[in-house]
Amino acid sequence: MASRNSLQHLRVAVVLALAAAVLTACGAADSGGEKAVPATGYGGTPGTPEGLARGAATPTGEAADRPADGEVSAAERPVSTFAVDVDTASYGFARRTLLSGRRPAANTIRPEEFVNSFDQRYREPDGNGFAITADGTRMPQTHRGADDDTRLLRVGLQTRGESGASRPDAALTFVVDVSGSMDEPGKLDLVQHGLNTLVDQLRPTDSVALVAYSDRAELLRPMTPVRDRDALHDAIGRLRVAGSTNLEAGLLLGYDTARKAFRPSATNRVILLSDGLPNVGTTDAAPLVREIQEAAAKQITLLGVGVGSDYGDRFMEQLADKGDGYVVYVSEQTEADRIFVQQLPATVALRALDAKAQVEFDSKTVLSYRLIGYDDRVLSASAFRNDRVDGGEVGPGHAVTALYALHLRPGAQGHLAEVRVRWLDPKTREASELAQPVTVSALDQTFDEAPAPVRVCYVAAYLAEVLRGSRYAGDVRLTDLRTLARDAGEGTQIRELSEVISAAVSLYD
Repeated sequence: MASRNSLQHLRVAVVLALAAAVLTACGAADSGGEKAVPATGYGGTPGTPEGLARGAATPTGEAADRPADGEVSAAERPVSTFAVDVDTASYGFARRTLLSGRRPAANTIRPEEFVNSFDQRYREPDGNGFAITADGTRMPQTHRGADDDTRLLRVGLQTRGESGASRPDAALTFVVDVSGSMDEPGKLDLVQHGLNTLVDQLRPTDSVALVAYSDRAELLRPMTPVRDRDALHDAIGRLRVAGSTNLEAGLLLGYDTARKAFRPSATNRVILLSDGLPNVGTTDAAPLVREIQEAAAKQITLLGVGVGSDYGDRFMEQLADKGDGYVVYVSEQTEADRIFVQQLPATVALRALDAKAQVEFDSKTVLSYRLIGYDDRVLSASAFRNDRVDGGEVGPGHAVTALYALHLRPGAQGHLAEVRVRWLDPKTREASELAQPVTVSALDQTFDEAPAPVRVCYVAAYLAEVLRGSRYAGDVRLTDLRTLARDAGEGTQIRELSEVISAAVSLYD
């Protein structure tokens, strides 16, 4: 009898254990919806079914293949999908903050925007889509915890550039913050300088409207052909600081102005110039984002230009992401000249709407991976070919870079991954897709042998990890990053990166 009871108790225990395992698996399963998928690590208690499935130690103590801490198992989730992002404001704002002797807030640091701030020298495609570059390197010897199977994968997407003569005409509505918070050097004065410079760079067949807002919004100049430059310069000269910051009123009037003057054959943009610190009207980005989405309808895109030492970084980023655009940050006149003279005139057009990237790793060669950054741009695998899911907007001559930290299987050779990019044509809304394979050999070079842009990517990404205090900040030392930056070349961007890291050394080490 005792033996029968023991058997029954054992059966009950087994049933309960199986039920617990099933419930745990159901709770962890991907719902398949179009939502963000966090790139978390895999734990598991040694000796349990969950622990063995995730690569924990076996009951005999033998080490099984397991993902590195914080990385995703390529066997369990081989596909990584994200909306592309060409924003660079996070790096620009952090640079200004560090060089002024202050630590930037950790929640304003986005590694992908640090990486995308640097020229990658990718090849351009012949057509209107993308060219894919996929390469990488072994980690530098100074990277803590790296071994012979650790790699850095760089995925680059590049659109074809466009001359000012060949691009479509532009209909630009500038929405300028003239509230009291803009009354400091490097804010409204910098905006006025940039706008006057841009008006002189645009073609006579382009058109510009000007909206100013403080506690209320005012149309200073309706949509005007750029051939009437004197009238536009006069309107820019009438921008004066006064009152509170009703960003909602400014954007609503800006989009209303853009809709009324909509030109079907032109690129229609609203360009918001602000420190992103609203204090009147709607001060929450969420409802404003909904209004922008309704107003844009994929026909009017938003560009954010952030200014000032006090800057609402997150607010501006959310507006641009949901307004089918991107955001840049300007802190000084030389940078304003670069943005308004070189970047904006050439990129008022769009090459791709709702662009998404996807990397499918081969679990025979890749043990685990981690996408560095893109935290709020990660998508489920099923979202990649769902063209109703919002992606990123990319203009002519833009480059998008994503970095992955990888752990390969010992002795891995051959196929590593398949890189894909999908986008909609801005005019026809037709979808296109491009794919390119990557092999392990593309990542086999030592760090010192890697091209300078790859090395700069590593430095920029891990500088961001330090500044945001992530779990990976301990993998590097700022002094080592500074040395690696100095060894990467002599260009202006690289010298500036070295100066930024030096400023960080004095604040964080």
